[in-house]
Amino acid sequence: MDVNKTINKTENAVVRFAGDSGDGMQLSGTFFANVVASQGIKINTFPDYPSEVRAPEGTLYGVSAFQVNIGTSNIHTPGDKIDVLVAMNASSLKVNLPRVKKGGILIVNKAGFNDKNLKLAQMEESPLDSDALKDYRLFSFDITRQVKEILAGSGLSPKDIERTKNIFALGITYWLFDIPLQQAFRWIEKKFAKKKDLLAANLRVLEAGWHFAEDQENFAPQLAIAPAEQQSGYYRNITGNHAVALGLVAAAKKAKLPLFLGSYPITPASEILQYISGYKQYGVKHLQAEDEIGGITSAIGAAFGGSLAATTTSGPGLSLKIEAIGLAIITELPLVIVNVQRAGPSTGLPTKPEQSDLLQALHGRHGEAPLPVIAAASSTDCFHMTIEAARIALKYMTPVILLTDGYLAQGAEPWRVPSLDELPKLNVDFATDAQEFNPYRRDPETLARLWAIPGMKGMEHRIGGLEKQDVTGNVSHDPENHQKMVELRQQKIDNISKDIPPAIIEGHQSGKLLIIGWGSTYGAIKTAFDDLQKDGLSISYLHLRHLNPLPANLGEILHQFDNILVPEMNMGQLKMLLQAKYLLPILGYNKVKGQPFKAEEIKAKIKEILTTEV
Repeated sequence: MDVNKTINKTENAVVRFAGDSGDGMQLSGTFFANVVASQGIKINTFPDYPSEVRAPEGTLYGVSAFQVNIGTSNIHTPGDKIDVLVAMNASSLKVNLPRVKKGGILIVNKAGFNDKNLKLAQMEESPLDSDALKDYRLFSFDITRQVKEILAGSGLSPKDIERTKNIFALGITYWLFDIPLQQAFRWIEKKFAKKKDLLAANLRVLEAGWHFAEDQENFAPQLAIAPAEQQSGYYRNITGNHAVALGLVAAAKKAKLPLFLGSYPITPASEILQYISGYKQYGVKHLQAEDEIGGITSAIGAAFGGSLAATTTSGPGLSLKIEAIGLAIITELPLVIVNVQRAGPSTGLPTKPEQSDLLQALHGRHGEAPLPVIAAASSTDCFHMTIEAARIALKYMTPVILLTDGYLAQGAEPWRVPSLDELPKLNVDFATDAQEFNPYRRDPETLARLWAIPGMKGMEHRIGGLEKQDVTGNVSHDPENHQKMVELRQQKIDNISKDIPPAIIEGHQSGKLLIIGWGSTYGAIKTAFDDLQKDGLSISYLHLRHLNPLPANLGEILHQFDNILVPEMNMGQLKMLLQAKYLLPILGYNKVKGQPFKAEEIKAKIKEILTTEV
């Protein structure tokens, strides 16, 4: 490293890679995040890409981006404002520039600003040749020409050579943050291990990008971020989808049950099925069904056969599974249903996150069909809440819906890998006494019915969608019996409130304002709450992971506050539920843009409420 270069220490920085869908921005962002995290630096990521598999090149709606927030302390969001933007063309600069801090760094590929690119970006002139970017630190290079010169004579096709421009930009970014290349080399070697020519080219281009930045006399000073203090252990980056897959495998291991996943691929839940397919060595079985109905009904069959069974989907897929969910409820079989929410209705915005399936999860079924609903708060929390879903399903003999969303599913953060001993016990008691067996004889505490594996002599019993007679499980059309069975199934779910943690308030235990969050709003609310507490504001925060049933002490808590605010990525679904249940006025803050909340948005809303109260 040049000893004359200046290195500035900083607590955190937000970096965003942006370009066309084919420019490798998701790969660049992932590599950057993984290598930075390997240095002990905290990260939080947000992939942001179009719904089309390959959106039209150079267009505004075809921009693909990957944002990484890096820092020395706990980071709960991918960041609000961008410190460093890497833009590969005119459209990617135009779309993302409003999010860049004044004085932020722009690393721009000059080759992406020709007449065609400017027209597609709806620009009359290049901002690189005017004072349009005077409020930023602009560094414009012809990265495309650089990689062509570096790889001249390599034997690669012109297309393959141009596709390395993202790796060159990545090398620049590693230099900017004083990140050594050794770990980056390992990631590239792993990615291109089967393509030796591409491996050699990308390694060469990455190193060239680093040295190119090092040799620029007027380039930005380097930024150094110290490693974070953290609990000792083995860490890795993990996405929410990968965490769900590992959670299912770990839960099956703790319960000493075979794991079966029956699913149909759907964005943004498909990776769970893909990850599970890689765990066959642990006895995991999976079925990529022909449709959503086949996915869940195969899982119900596996649950009947004594497996820890699961199915995964996203919004529209959950709609298709509804009749089969009712079947799992009336047969009272344990089943984990993971819904990775996305923006709707219908196909909606398949790659964008939303929290608009809460009411569907709670009530979207035919008949009186209650089941537990829980929600993960972060990418790493997806692991723990998957195990919680399995715990409840097995203990209470019920299907359980776990809600995540596209932001949690495909975003990543560091995760300390726990040992199996650290995980909750998952005890399963199969029926063994044929003399006393009745399929709907219930545990007096949980009201869970007996679970008998098919084929055991003397324990043959009927399953199916018709109403069952209490205790015997025979088909029954008796109205009094139906009333009783409906009430028993509801009481079983209500009993779970005694078996989940109480709601815990952060901040003052009573006062002017309580903010309530659920799901992926955790990061933005927590960041805003921490910042405003440091500023001396009297506020409180409570995050819900169990949504049905709700924590037993929640009603008592709500009555201790003058105002209650619920930020949601929907039009106010939890707000409506809380108002109906507790008969209190609730303030909503709603966002349905296919983008997660920013901490600054939450802070502004809190200040508005407190100012109005004064």
